[in-house]
Amino acid sequence: MNYNLLGYAVFITLIVLIIVFVGRSCYRNGNLFVAELLPGHLDLCQQINKVLLVGYYLVNIGYCAITLVAWQQITSMPQLVEVIAVKMAIIIGIISVLHYLNILLLTTQIQKLIR
Repeated sequence: MNYNLLGYAVFITLIVLIIVFVGRSCYRNGNLFVAELLPGHLDLCQQINKVLLVGYYLVNIGYCAITLVAWQQITSMPQLVEVIAVKMAIIIGIISVLHYLNILLLTTQIQKLIR
């Protein structure tokens, strides 16, 4: 049995579900956050939120594709579970860091523009 192919299928399925769930959640709730930072500019807020969503998807899907190239040869089921868990943990960590960096940058930069 080729554990690498099984690992790719499981990894891609799980990570796409996580990326889409987090992206949609941040997009839905992000409109309110950005609208609070830029009162009276609802159209601009929605466009900023859409650009953030597209950037989020591109960065995460691109990183996931790159990680597939770096997988070592998997020879057992326990090794498969370990590799998938580590790769997903790294990507979830990156998603978290990107989310907080977006919030930090938006709040600091928009506050500078408002003043």
